[in-house]
Amino acid sequence: MTEEAGSGTQDIVQRGLYFEEFVVGARYLHRPGRTATEADNVLFTTLTMNTQALHLDAAFAAAQEPFGQRLMNSMWTLSTMVGASVAQLTQGTLVAQLGLGEIAFPHPLFAGDTLYTESVVTDKRLSASRAGQGICTIAHTGRNQDGVVVATASRTVLVRCAGAEER
Repeated sequence: MTEEAGSGTQDIVQRGLYFEEFVVGARYLHRPGRTATEADNVLFTTLTMNTQALHLDAAFAAAQEPFGQRLMNSMWTLSTMVGASVAQLTQGTLVAQLGLGEIAFPHPLFAGDTLYTESVVTDKRLSASRAGQGICTIAHTGRNQDGVVVATASRTVLVRCAGAEER
């Protein structure tokens, strides 16, 4: 959205994409990445009441094969991956998140790794029941700093169409 400011410059407000702006097959690279920390892991894990020793107990995790160290909580990875896409894709245009599916964690993420996220729009259609809104399906992929895929997920969102009145 742009508006003329008094000084002859434009104010540009960051927002997500309206339904018409989503392009099936387009790949969005969300930057910057997010470096995972031990504090992130402990805080997220304890806030969500997950008592898994692989996230919290360094001595226990060190004795476990095949990784021999604490793993980042996979729900932190998923949440951070989806969160990284918000500013570019759905900030201010999202009506509702309809669902997540096809979630996989093919490789662990560790404290000190940096998570980079990319999203591909795989499908879109106008809502049959909600005028001025459309449904988009987005495939998210999270990679570590070495390009190794650490997480994938499909997300379905309901977004506003351009020019649709807010309710």
